[in-house]
Amino acid sequence: MRACRSRKSNSDDNSGSALHRPPLVNFGTKDNSRVYKSGQRGIEECLKLSWIHILGPNCWPAVVIAAGLLLAGVIGLFHAWCVYSIHENLLWFSHLKEVEREISFRTECGLYYSYYKQMLKAPTIQQGLYELTHDNTTESKRTINILQRMNIYQEVFLSILYRILPIQTYLEPIYFYIYTVFALQTVYVIALFITSWLLSDSWLAGALSGVWYILNRVDTTRVEFTISLRENWSIPFFALQVAAITCYLRPKLKPIHQRVVLWLVFVSTFCFCLTWQFNQFVLLVQALIIYTLDCLDFLTAEQVVSLYLMQVSSLLLVWLLQFCNSMILGSLVLSFIVSALFIKHFQTGLKMGGFVIRVGKLALHTLLVLALTFTINYSAKKVLQLKSDEHIFKFIKAKFGFGATRDFDASLYLCEEAFGLLPLDTFERLAGTVLLYPYLCTLSVLFILLLLVALSNLSLNGLGQASGEKEDRTFKMRPDVAYNLMHTVFFGLLAFSTMRMKYLWTGHMCTIAAFGVCGKEVWALYLRVLHCNTKTAMRLIRYSVPIVILAFLYYKFWPRLMEEISELREFYDPDTVELMEWIRLKTPKRAVFAGSMQLLAGIKLCTGRVLTNHPHYEDQALRERTRQVYQIYARQSAEEVHKVLGSVGTDYIVLEDSICYERRHSRGCRLRDLLDLANGHIMDGPGENDPDLIPASHPRFCEGIKTDMPPYSTLFTRVFKNKTFNVYKLKKLKKKHKAASSP
Repeated sequence: MRACRSRKSNSDDNSGSALHRPPLVNFGTKDNSRVYKSGQRGIEECLKLSWIHILGPNCWPAVVIAAGLLLAGVIGLFHAWCVYSIHENLLWFSHLKEVEREISFRTECGLYYSYYKQMLKAPTIQQGLYELTHDNTTESKRTINILQRMNIYQEVFLSILYRILPIQTYLEPIYFYIYTVFALQTVYVIALFITSWLLSDSWLAGALSGVWYILNRVDTTRVEFTISLRENWSIPFFALQVAAITCYLRPKLKPIHQRVVLWLVFVSTFCFCLTWQFNQFVLLVQALIIYTLDCLDFLTAEQVVSLYLMQVSSLLLVWLLQFCNSMILGSLVLSFIVSALFIKHFQTGLKMGGFVIRVGKLALHTLLVLALTFTINYSAKKVLQLKSDEHIFKFIKAKFGFGATRDFDASLYLCEEAFGLLPLDTFERLAGTVLLYPYLCTLSVLFILLLLVALSNLSLNGLGQASGEKEDRTFKMRPDVAYNLMHTVFFGLLAFSTMRMKYLWTGHMCTIAAFGVCGKEVWALYLRVLHCNTKTAMRLIRYSVPIVILAFLYYKFWPRLMEEISELREFYDPDTVELMEWIRLKTPKRAVFAGSMQLLAGIKLCTGRVLTNHPHYEDQALRERTRQVYQIYARQSAEEVHKVLGSVGTDYIVLEDSICYERRHSRGCRLRDLLDLANGHIMDGPGENDPDLIPASHPRFCEGIKTDMPPYSTLFTRVFKNKTFNVYKLKKLKKKHKAASSP
């Protein structure tokens, strides 16, 4: 649908724990004398003292925070500028016609952007909202509530903002949209920066995580060519939530600060849930992380309950805003959290007893929670008659080898590269930017430490913990470090299993690697093994190693990054442009179009015509309709295809040669193969077939209709053709009436 062609043309970590920070200056003495521990006075102390003389003794922490946030903002803005420049130069976006710009919003991105465009075209905001809640153009012969079915509140909010702000005269709506998405990338980098800073108490960790994120752009984001994709809106809020949780779990946080940070957790979780339909699966992984840390005694009961409640509150608020979307109430994460809290409330002695007793209790506890989770979830889906997400569970079942499937919906996911296993070349790219090695070292050391601390926690009796025995152990791990470690492990496993989910992992991977390089925990273990665990050696390593890495990255990758940003190309897709212009000028405004999901999203955006189906796949009735419409690429008779298309009100069908004669996928994963298997027909081409498949009695419809012979010519008329697309108009069949009998 789209093609491109070439176009010529330093500060200290004084925010850490007081137990590990040497008292540099003492202002409590009467003569205001300066006392230095061990007589050490370096460059950092001199810089601090000069600022203290100017601003006063209480201003230094504020200066540190302000300067750190400024650096985070600079790195975030630089990343936003990078992705904007790549997007502009890849398409020559500023020189495209409006239809070409809209075509560049590929597949479902075009569908989401069409609602932003629709809201702007509405006479009033109220009328625009009414049209969204009573939409009869997205699915023919159906009136649906778009705000209930899809996560498009961001488009609604942006359209309202654009209408009320005085920017219409100098900023086009499409630029306001893409600038907002790119600005969210700034928020994402700032969130990673803050998380690294909180974990390591060092600016350098934040800077290093931001630089790594930018240099690994291929594996950390795809925003520059999938602008409207829901994950590009939601993942920045998810990164903010992780930063807020990291802050909330910091040791010795004051109660007032805990309440403020919990509000930040709630707001970021709510924004994340509101902007992505897959939020429930991500939150399920996060709930499992919290549950694991609770079982291993890394979190207090108050922290566990508070985090669970933030998740539940966010989901329920989104449920209300989405007009009581049943898919949220039937989500596994809600069932799991309710089960975990319910069982936890009644198992009061879960953390009492010796090691063997506690492990046995935890095993029983986990069994009860899982049993209750599936019971509640099954009951909720039965009561709500919920089938919206059943295709996902079919996909998961087939993906992990619990039986082969010919189910069309599950096979669509299985055959997409984005839903396959993580390719091995991902690790080659991550190693090339020196990210993989510190990440693996940090992960391995911290994971071993976590296991030792977990075993120690399980060995302690609950009474021993309450009396302070926990504070005097050899191995310790902060709750915020434990959470981030489990976060990267769980989401790493998710990324391994499903490549599309790697964008939830690789950004946080940068944070963990930067924490390992700049934090105290990992280096303390290494230095202890080398018998040189002094504060001087610790400081020397924590500041010198990241500076060396940053210098190396700048020397090796800055020229390459500038070259990539300055590479000039041009959008070039004349066939699709010609099709859209023909539809807009030559067909009625209420004409109904059938075709592939991806193409129809573009037709709705560019022409506003009515669709039979679309790429938003989270509805069981729509999935069934899509399978029926796709019979245009199966071996079906002309009469059967005409009947199916007529039943959904189709006026025109758009056939694509790239699908009819597909070569992109291997045999068995071509769309026509999936349809043949679902219909029980033998696949075409060389290769084996299952013995129960039978030969089709009709030729492939997309090929047979080109012969222009009966019965195709009787039922369909070709009205448009170019090198890529063929458009056929359905002929209306005359109804046969029985002859009236004579008296």
